[in-house]
Amino acid sequence: MLNTGHGTFGSQVTYLIGYWAYYMAVADINGDNRPDIIVANSEQSTIGVLLNTGSGTFGNQVTYWGGSYPRGVAVADVNGDNRPDIIVTNMLSSTVSVLLNIGSGTFGGPTTYLASSYVSSVAVADVNGDNRPDIVVTNAGTNNIGVFMNIGGGSFSNQVIYPVGDWPMW
Repeated sequence: MLNTGHGTFGSQVTYLIGYWAYYMAVADINGDNRPDIIVANSEQSTIGVLLNTGSGTFGNQVTYWGGSYPRGVAVADVNGDNRPDIIVTNMLSSTVSVLLNIGSGTFGGPTTYLASSYVSSVAVADVNGDNRPDIVVTNAGTNNIGVFMNIGGGSFSNQVIYPVGDWPMW
């Protein structure tokens, strides 16, 4: 809903995305200085991208396969090309997929990394101080978090596990 500027909002606009859309991210993925929507469509095992049209509305969803039952989604430039890429956790396949932005808000096929049981939430941050964004995930089924270190060019190390409390999610 768009803010009318007087403390109220306009009418709701609905977009078709899919079933069991657990998480979403908002980022300018096509470089037009307008926020776009990225959503994990779990039931369809797709990642949906809705590009901002510039009038407060979004175009039709374009879908990409990311893995089995995508759940968490994050957006960050992981390969240093100044284009935001998509990182998604895949709960049923216990994997993390990275979809590199190939320009104009489109993405290549996923590169997949093995996580742990019931991988769910995802965050991206430079955890080791090398100026490259690393991937941090929750593995609810094994009560730990996993860290994938960015080794350059949009590639990541195998997961390093850190034990935490029961059923971690955020």
